[in-house]
Amino acid sequence: MNKFFTKALAVAFALTTLYSVIPFQSACKEIPCEVFRLHILANSDSDGDQRLKLCVRDKVLEVGNELFSKASSKTFAEETVAKNLDIIQNAAQKTVYSMGYDYDVKAELKNMYFSTRHYEDYTLPSGMYDALRITIGSGKGHNWWCVMYPSLCVSSAQERDKKAMEAFDEGEYKVVRHEKHEYKFKIVEIYEKIASFFR
Repeated sequence: MNKFFTKALAVAFALTTLYSVIPFQSACKEIPCEVFRLHILANSDSDGDQRLKLCVRDKVLEVGNELFSKASSKTFAEETVAKNLDIIQNAAQKTVYSMGYDYDVKAELKNMYFSTRHYEDYTLPSGMYDALRITIGSGKGHNWWCVMYPSLCVSSAQERDKKAMEAFDEGEYKVVRHEKHEYKFKIVEIYEKIASFFR
């Protein structure tokens, strides 16, 4: 009787968890459709290469801020990057040269997997996201990331909230804005890793 009761509790807990996560996972699945990310890979983990990565980041954000200042959708932001990819790459490359390095820089649009990431007061669930990826040299160092649309990288806290509310529906906004869903994010991340493997 004891074993039966324990198994019944375990099944009840699993079902409760599953049903509580389904609506959450549904909202998580839609978030990548509204988000355009920036991903910068350093040449290596040396102090100099990591400093260089941050200088490249600053330049790309500066150029991106000018390009995206009037972005009203993820599609607009992505199309703007596609049209200006050479400008972005050249700006990053000039920054590398100005810092005394001879690494090549590659800028590309990628659909890529991101694990659950926290950015200040926002959490983005794991999944496949469209991103502008900047690779410096071999690209074997630690990366840096942020969100280009909605503009969470360079906006003030108040502007971030406004832009996020404009980009996400109410359910999606609750997912990204609240941090009390750790176990749900973890379940979604496990699911996304499995799905990404089969993709």
